Amino acid sequence: MAATAPGARKKKLDYNVDGAVYDDFMKACSKKGFAPQVLLEQAMRKFIQTGQI
Repeated sequence: MAATAPGARKKKLDYNVDGAVYDDFMKACSKKGFAPQVLLEQAMRKFIQTGQI
């Protein structure tokens, strides 16, 4: 078998979120030009490092 370098693995999150909150978040992301998953990844990373959101 050939060894390959580990790549970025993606996980699918499956959570129940209030519809109005989700819609507002998506609107805010699209207005600012951000991808929602990038913001969530950054928030998770910050929480791991500092314990705060």
